[in-house]
Amino acid sequence: MRPDNLGRLERIELRDIWTNEASHFTPWLARSENLLLLGETLGLELELEAQEQAVGPFRADILCKDVGTNLWVLIENQLERTDHTHLGQLMTYASGLEAVTIVWIAAKFTEEHRSTLDWLNRITDETFQFFGVEVELWKIGDSPAAPRFNVVSKPNDWNRLVTLAAKSIDRDELTDTKALQLDYWSAFGQVLMTMGGPLSRERKPQLANWMGYSIGRSNFSINAAIVQARHLVRTELYIGGAQAKAYFHLLLAQKEDIERELGYELDWEELPMRQDCRIATSLRNVDPANQDDWPRQHDWLAARLNEFYRVFANRVKWLDASAWQPEQPL
Repeated sequence: MRPDNLGRLERIELRDIWTNEASHFTPWLARSENLLLLGETLGLELELEAQEQAVGPFRADILCKDVGTNLWVLIENQLERTDHTHLGQLMTYASGLEAVTIVWIAAKFTEEHRSTLDWLNRITDETFQFFGVEVELWKIGDSPAAPRFNVVSKPNDWNRLVTLAAKSIDRDELTDTKALQLDYWSAFGQVLMTMGGPLSRERKPQLANWMGYSIGRSNFSINAAIVQARHLVRTELYIGGAQAKAYFHLLLAQKEDIERELGYELDWEELPMRQDCRIATSLRNVDPANQDDWPRQHDWLAARLNEFYRVFANRVKWLDASAWQPEQPL
């Protein structure tokens, strides 16, 4: 492209696209692809739980879960300059939920409200986290308007938290297993970022034997897992919730097409003694504690995660539990 062919960015008024917060902006933001965009900006994996959810005397615009921590993320929207009314609502939400990340989205933050969020992040512990986010719309020529989220306030040391795992982890206090998990997922995150793809964004590594990634629908996630006792690492589509068995069987009916698209067979685990289900593939005869083998294990996990997202994301989106009828005993 020649330099003289470059376009010029033009800012669009928010109300030209979203005339009403409740009727237009909130439903737009609640869509999985837009929560993904917001989550990438914040360093979170957002999964929608509810819209217009009652919390105390108010109704929160959007209530999500952070897939990585399974903690609440509450989003409050304004298409205008921030005001004291919405700040008061945020305080009510914080008092009504035991552990929560609060995301306040507005067209413009006043200096006093930005400073208030900074102060709240200083005086509260990791149980509560506050983000201030300004939303903008831009276009080039006749192109469609494109949203951009700008973080104006965030929890203290948030960038370091995402990169290094936690604000106050003392490695001397970790068990050998937890220390291994922290190192394993920290190194894996760098591989996933380098490889690229729909899941390549910074994530805080978990002190667990698994890492979860949103696929855009509640009760579903794509997980990477290490199972030392069985000498394997695994990529899986996890299905939870009351309708897990129905969703599992609806996907099982597509088994042939799914495995053909992936290029390999899967382990279809209904887990009959549990409510949840799992569809997985494993790299066996490996030692997750062997750091010399981590590059091979991490490359395999990253590739499988992206393949699972590519093949399962749209299928999961359109699943309807009522379309499955369990077989009746004779």
